[in-house]
Amino acid sequence: MAGSWIFYTTFPKIPLINPEFKNIAQFAPPLGFLIGIIQSYIFLFLRTNSWSIYASTLICLASGYLITGGLHIDGLMDTFDGIFAGKKKRLKAMKDSKVGAYGVQALFFITLIQIACILKIQNLIIFVLPICLFWGRFSNLFFIEKFQYTSYKKKSISHKKFWNGFKKESLISIIFLLIFIAYQLVSITSQAILIKFLILMLIGIFLSYHIPNIIGNKIGGFNGDTCGASVVLVETTMLFMHAILL
Repeated sequence: MAGSWIFYTTFPKIPLINPEFKNIAQFAPPLGFLIGIIQSYIFLFLRTNSWSIYASTLICLASGYLITGGLHIDGLMDTFDGIFAGKKKRLKAMKDSKVGAYGVQALFFITLIQIACILKIQNLIIFVLPICLFWGRFSNLFFIEKFQYTSYKKKSISHKKFWNGFKKESLISIIFLLIFIAYQLVSITSQAILIKFLILMLIGIFLSYHIPNIIGNKIGGFNGDTCGASVVLVETTMLFMHAILL
């Protein structure tokens, strides 16, 4: 894994900065927040320039796939193919470059839910999408902490090999999250909205822990595909919860 992919994105390499693969998991949640901001502003820019709500939504989602190179959605499809292939064929199904029926269905349903949620929240997207993408990537820190690495590749590089424990690896994300929460507490004037915000934060912690736990128990560990699946499922569920509460 080299070049721009080192940050799980297609962003160009930053001059004078050469991060190592073993250290990048801790930066993923704040980076997810940044990606959410970019996608949100793309949506809002299109809306203010007379694009329809439907076209703006589709391009917003497409921009996310472009920024990540489809890395996480590919992991989602492979993981679902593996889960429904049975225990003995699980890793073989995930390794197969052909997408199975369950992988296609997972992509289809997740995409429809995301479209529906963005159509519901509309201009509130700038307050919603960044934190959803943050929680999606934060789930991987729980994933790596709790489960052992499992792979169908003999010479795979795992974050687990260089893992320094959840406390150290999550420190940057927790500081970032505390700053975000403090800002929201100062900014929000409505007590009802404040209560909803705090409930959503608790839901984010719950989902970012339990979804990778469910996937890890199904697969028997974690790898790049399952981490991608966890990101997408947590993002989508958080987006859905925001759409309901907001």
